[in-house]
Amino acid sequence: MKTYLRGSRFAAAIFASVLVLAACGGDDSDPSDDDGAAQEAPEPSDDPVHLTISHNAVRPDVVAVWIEDYVIPEFEAAMAAEGREVTVEHIEGGVDDYKTQLALDLSVGEGPDITSFDQFWTAEFAAGGLIEPLETVVGDIVNDWEGWDQIPEAVSGSLAVDGQQYGIPLGTDGRVLFFRTDLFEQAGLPTDWQPTSWDEILDAARTIQSELPDVIPMQLNAGVNMEEATTLQGFIPILLGAGGDLYADGSWQGDTPQLRETLEFYSTVFDEGLADSDMQLVTDGRDRSFEAFADGNLAIMIESDYLWRGVINPDGGFPIDGREDLVGWALIPAQQPGAGINGQDFVSASGGTGRVINPNTEHPLEAWELLSFMGSYEAQLDWVEREPRITAREDVNEVGIAEDPMQSFVAEEVLPLTWYRPGFEEYPQVSEAIQRMVENVIAGRSDVDSAAQEFHSNLEGIVGADNVSGE
Repeated sequence: MKTYLRGSRFAAAIFASVLVLAACGGDDSDPSDDDGAAQEAPEPSDDPVHLTISHNAVRPDVVAVWIEDYVIPEFEAAMAAEGREVTVEHIEGGVDDYKTQLALDLSVGEGPDITSFDQFWTAEFAAGGLIEPLETVVGDIVNDWEGWDQIPEAVSGSLAVDGQQYGIPLGTDGRVLFFRTDLFEQAGLPTDWQPTSWDEILDAARTIQSELPDVIPMQLNAGVNMEEATTLQGFIPILLGAGGDLYADGSWQGDTPQLRETLEFYSTVFDEGLADSDMQLVTDGRDRSFEAFADGNLAIMIESDYLWRGVINPDGGFPIDGREDLVGWALIPAQQPGAGINGQDFVSASGGTGRVINPNTEHPLEAWELLSFMGSYEAQLDWVEREPRITAREDVNEVGIAEDPMQSFVAEEVLPLTWYRPGFEEYPQVSEAIQRMVENVIAGRSDVDSAAQEFHSNLEGIVGADNVSGE
């Protein structure tokens, strides 16, 4: 059974200590002597070059296969055509906490030349001195790469801090409402459902509850055990729909009316039994939600397109035979039309992955050439042909997912209105505080008022009282 990989609080503590050591100069090297200024582009090496690249998976993972069967031979051949001897080694992964292992390696000047990287690690690693801007590592030649013109600013910004680009984004996603069209039909609901308000979501869930009492009406990720899924798949889209944000006008947003409206929505959903509270409080809760949806025992869920391409697809952990006929999707509506962030009618949130260059690499130019090769149109198209998914490149999406209506919907309708997590090192701690707050509400430990007040206080402890706003 394919499962959703989870981190641990112990690993998080180890990672925090790594950042402290790095900030205190645990590495004798000093890649920042020029205060992050761009360097002159290095010259190609006259000697043979050996590069390493890591991805936290092993064959038959599609990315591992792509790296070994396409990237390495094609890149080596391209270098050879220029009369240069460059070899590439893929370091397979598969560890439970790749983030912590990577931080440990980078903190002592080790690790692969290029590594896969989650978008929301960027600020943490940058603050700890574990990664450097591409211009610092390679030089300003990185700005001439043709790919930047094909990557939307919001997407490229997912691997940037303070306007400095730390890596190349490769994939992105978007959150939508998924629903079982067969269950909607049985309950007398439209199979082309597109709610325009929170009330319409709740009304559909109540109809399912009434007409199909053995079916869980909806899944709204909540609680500490759901980890980041609680924050990004649940809380944030609802907060955005209330017109709120996590960080706005130079400060983190604490106990605001929008926060309380978000918690009220959670309270309504779970108090009325429209979602299964027990599912949120167990370690395998997210997998249970996937299984229930695949088995036709769950009607509505907020998820990213990962559900479509990586969970309920024919090769996924919880495949749905005939998913094209049984699964529908819709934009997530604001509380009311026009009430969402920036006056939007609909909202979404996105994450993303990419790759960064190890600032300790002995071959920065060749590492950049490999990184930019992996982000090229040809390489990305080959990747998408192996696993249809949304890439960071618009020109690839226009071709690579043209036959996939769900992913095309995300690329065309969701990404233009989406939101990315704040690029600050405190974000992971803020996310954990959100998870505890939501869990306290849905488990009945706190009412909305006390949960909002406690979150505000916790937020002040994380980022400082002067950096928190409330109303």
